Amino acid sequence: MNTSANIAKFSQQEWELRTKLAQCYHLIDYFGWTETIFNHISARLPGDEHYYLVNPFGLNYTEVTPENLLKVDLDGNKVEPSEYDANPAGFALHSAVHGARDDIRCLIHTHTTPISAIVQKKEGFKHDSFYGAQLYGRVGYHQFEGITLFKEEKERMIQSLGEHHILVLRNHGIAVGESSIEKAFFLLWTVQRAAEIQCQADSMSGEDMPLPNEIKEKCTDLTAILIRESGFATKFFDAMVRKMQERK
Repeated sequence: MNTSANIAKFSQQEWELRTKLAQCYHLIDYFGWTETIFNHISARLPGDEHYYLVNPFGLNYTEVTPENLLKVDLDGNKVEPSEYDANPAGFALHSAVHGARDDIRCLIHTHTTPISAIVQKKEGFKHDSFYGAQLYGRVGYHQFEGITLFKEEKERMIQSLGEHHILVLRNHGIAVGESSIEKAFFLLWTVQRAAEIQCQADSMSGEDMPLPNEIKEKCTDLTAILIRESGFATKFFDAMVRKMQERK
C-alpha cells in the first residue's frame, strides 16, 4: 500500500482524525477491552455533512489503520469506495446518538466483563469509589430490548441518554460519548476503572464506606472541568499511546 498516496486523498484535518481514531482502536485492544471484531468507535468528521469514521467490519482492532477506516453516513452506509464492508446494523446505536447530540463527536461502545457485570445488576453503577464518584449524575440507563439493530429503538435510547455522556445498555454494555476522541477515551477509562473496583469490592466481605452526595457532586463537577476545559484528556491519551508503542 502506498501510504503517501493514500494520505494525499485526505485533508490534513481528516488525516489527523483518522490517525487518532486508529490509535484509539489500538488502545482499546492494548487494554484488553475488545469484543473480538465487534463493537464500534465512531468519530464525526468536520463539516456540515453527517459523515463518520468507523472500523471496517471483520477486522481486528489491531488491523485498523488511518487509511482503511470507513467513511459512512448517519445510517452507516459507505459514502466512499472501500474494499472493506460496513456494518450498518451495528451502527444503529452510534447513528442514534450522533443524530441527536451534536456535542458528541466520538462515541465508544464496549462490553468488557466488569462493565457487563455491573450493567446486569439492578442497581447499576455505585458511586462510592474514587472513580465511581466521578460518574455520579452522569449516567443514563436504557432497558435491554435485544440486540441493538433496529431503528425503532433509537428514540428510546436517546431518551434514556438524555443530556448525559454515559449510556448504560442494561444487560449488555456501555456507550460513552464526548466532544473529542481523547475525551471519550478518558471517560471510558474512568467507567472501566469504576466497574473493575465495584466488582472487586462486591466480592469482598464487609460494608462499603459510603460517600455523601455533596462529595460525589464535587467529584463530578471537578472531573467535568478537568476534562472539558483543559488539555488533561489529550495528555492522558498521548501518554497511553506512547506507553502502547513502547511495548511493541
